[in-house]
Amino acid sequence: MAPFGRSIELIQVHCQGEIGKVLVAGAPEIPGVTMLDKMHHINKVDDGLRRFVTLEPRASAQMSVNLLVAPTRPDADAGFIVLQADRAHAMSGSNCICVVTALLETGRVAMREPETIVHLDTPAGLITARAYCSAARCLSVSLDNVPCFVEALDRRIETPAWGTIRADIAFGGIHYAIVDVDQIGLAIDPKNARALADAGIELKEIIGRQVEVSHPELPGMTEIAYVMFRSIEPDNAIRTCTILTAGRVDRSPCGTGSSANLACLYARGEATVGDSRRSRSIIGGEFLVEAISETTIGGRPAVVPRITGQAWIYGREELRVDMADPFPKGFALSDAWGPHLV
Repeated sequence: MAPFGRSIELIQVHCQGEIGKVLVAGAPEIPGVTMLDKMHHINKVDDGLRRFVTLEPRASAQMSVNLLVAPTRPDADAGFIVLQADRAHAMSGSNCICVVTALLETGRVAMREPETIVHLDTPAGLITARAYCSAARCLSVSLDNVPCFVEALDRRIETPAWGTIRADIAFGGIHYAIVDVDQIGLAIDPKNARALADAGIELKEIIGRQVEVSHPELPGMTEIAYVMFRSIEPDNAIRTCTILTAGRVDRSPCGTGSSANLACLYARGEATVGDSRRSRSIIGGEFLVEAISETTIGGRPAVVPRITGQAWIYGREELRVDMADPFPKGFALSDAWGPHLV
């Protein structure tokens, strides 16, 4: 494990109920020429920091930690990597909104009213964020995501519990399997959170055995990160429910998952540039997702989404680093984390 400082400082932030703390001081240097290299280093070489800040006794299942790092490209103002209980991930919309809010409201990047533009270096690529600001607050943040594309539409998946179901496989900053929730006999409702989480984790394992993915321009991006359930609301909003590997439900409407879903709508001809959709979470939080341009990735048609939402800073946290601590690598127990991570 690389040495840390004597303490680690975090800004406590949530985006539509999903906690995305921002680690602003005390982290070790992460080797790597690019942000993608740094993410792979965390996942394949040294995951000590990730485990320290995302597992018990210093953390809980319902949260992420965003590691701020110096950008590796000259056109970025800051860089960040999403640290979660299972691994480091390349991109997250809710976490990106948390990072922009923390950078501006703590003065780490100068805030300009009414709009501040922040360029973020992520393992998935450059993200342009527009923060709408007033009275030293971020009232909303709009993210121009990386190009998003479809790997497969209506892919047949054989399952023991639900028979043959269909899933859309798409990239929205990370890879998703998107499943219409009625296929598993559930609704996206808070009372079904445990059942949805269990079903999503089971489906992730099944789909991972039957479907291969690979980003044509990002080496090592070869895994379906999450299953996202979806349904259509009476007002035509898309109800989303992304299942994270700890065996729990994303509290936010899920920016990267909503981006992947927009790519599916675009591929089906159900959305074009200029169209927008509202994504709604299991607890009612909302993102606006817009198709702002089209492009190609590795010869595949792709769409660039813009995700708009809001985050709130609710506190600060300092973690002490004590070499006598008996649990420096952290731990997870199935009573809180489910049986899938432990």
